[in-house]
Parts: sequence; structure tokens; C-alpha cells
Amino acid sequence: MLQIDSLVFNAWGRQFFNRASVSLPNPSKVSLVGRNGVGKSTLFKLIKGELQPDSGEISIPKAARIAAVDQEHPATDVTLLETILAADLERATLMAELETAEPERMGDIWMRLIEIDADSAPSRAAEILNGLGFSTEDLDRPMAEFSGGWRMRVALAAALFSEPDLLLLDEPTNYLDLEGALWLEARLERYPHCALIISHDRELLNNSVDFTLHVTEGKLELYTGGYDSFEHQRAEKIRLQSATRAKQDAERAHLQSFVDRFKASAAKAAQAQSRVKRLAKLTPIETTIEAQVSPLV
Repeated sequence: MLQIDSLVFNAWGRQFFNRASVSLPNPSKVSLVGRNGVGKSTLFKLIKGELQPDSGEISIPKAARIAAVDQEHPATDVTLLETILAADLERATLMAELETAEPERMGDIWMRLIEIDADSAPSRAAEILNGLGFSTEDLDRPMAEFSGGWRMRVALAAALFSEPDLLLLDEPTNYLDLEGALWLEARLERYPHCALIISHDRELLNNSVDFTLHVTEGKLELYTGGYDSFEHQRAEKIRLQSATRAKQDAERAHLQSFVDRFKASAAKAAQAQSRVKRLAKLTPIETTIEAQVSPLV
């Protein structure tokens, strides 16, 4: 679904991504983690086309639908239920077309409405709204009657209802109570398409995702499993890096000692030169400074 190849992006006097690459399986739910300011929200903007990379490619199928919850839904006179139903653009377009369609076209419209299960849309929308804390009485209230926090929930409900091929969620539990957050965990776990999620909610990152995508030092590293699994894999990777570097440092010291001792010796010149070549081939192993990435920082 989402393919990022050699992404480079520099802005505001700093580098965010340096030849970063990753391919997200489809369908999959992926959490995006990394320290604050590392570029998680910036990556969302690059995916949505709001920012342009300096080089590299972000590839998404042309027909793929992308949805993000960036801001609260406008305070309009449209009812809550109709607002959510309108998020399914195909259904809304077909329903509007029925009003003026030629008789020979109406059969095709009704056939497509049946295929997308349009009749069940109101009940599906109501189920999502109820899960996010809205009451049955709220369904007929105009959007203008809801506060900003509740209109953020509406924006989230609309995105979930439309079921885009790629769903981008940035801190989706910020405006939810515990019951709503638990409902969202379960909903995302069975989401049928690809979702990329930024969240400080550790439970959400453990219970709702298949993969964890780590933004670190300008790169993108994909790990299987939720956040706890990521932490374990990350710690093991750091341990192996440290062990390998310690082994390499010991070898480097041994080779350098031999070179320093025998570089002036005619009898050992060939052996010393061989060790100089070996030293040149030892690529330094970088150990990871960012040893722990808490979702709470």
C-alpha cells in the first residue's frame, strides 16, 4: 500500500529524513514511533502531499483513498448522522444522482448501492458514533451544537466510517475517555485496510497494531508486533550492536598494536602492511544512542 524509497527531506534548518525507505504490508495497522520532534507528523504531511520531499519517492496506488483526522469537523447545520453518512463519498454521490438520473441509469445506480451495502450505512454510522460516546439522541442534533472536542470525535468517526485504503491517525485518543479509547482499540484491530497511527497510548500501540515503524536518525525501521515487542527487539538490536562493536574494537586495537610494533621491521613489513589493509576495511559500527523510545516522550 505505502512504499517509501530513499526519502530525503530537509526543512527549517534541519534534516528529517536521509534516504529513508520502508514498505508497509497491506492490509496492516502500523504505529509510528520516535522521540518528539523527530519527524512523525512531518512524515504524515509528506504522505498527504502537503510537503514535498527533496528527493526519493512516496508511492501509493493511484486509486487508493487516503483519510486523516487533522482538525475538528466544522460547526454546520447538518445533523450528526448526515455528516457521517456524507463521509462515504461514493454512497453520497450515488444517492444524489438518483434524484436526477435518467431511467436507464437508475438500474446501475441501485445495483452499485446494493453492492456497497448502502442500506446499512445509517446503522453502521450510528454504531461508530455510539462507540465514540455519542447517544442516540445526538444523531439528529446539528453539528453546531457540539463543542470542539466532540467535533474532533466526529472527524474521527467520519474517517472510520469511510474506511479509506490508508488511514492516518495522529493521537486519536486525545479527545476520548477510557471507554472510547478501548472501543477504538478494538475497532482498529479489525480495520480492513492499512492504518498508520501516531499515539502516546501504550495500550493502543500494543493491542491494535501489527507493526511498529520507528523514526530514528533520519531512517525508517519496521518491526513486527506492538510497542512492547518493538522495545524488546530494539533492546536486542542494541545489545548485538554493542557486542559486535566491542569485538571489532578489540580486533582494531590488536591490529594497530602489531602495525605500530613491526611497521619499521623489514622482516615483518609484509605482515604489517596486510594488517594496515585489514584496518582500512573495518567499517565502524555505529551504536544506537536512542536506546529507549517511550511513547510518553
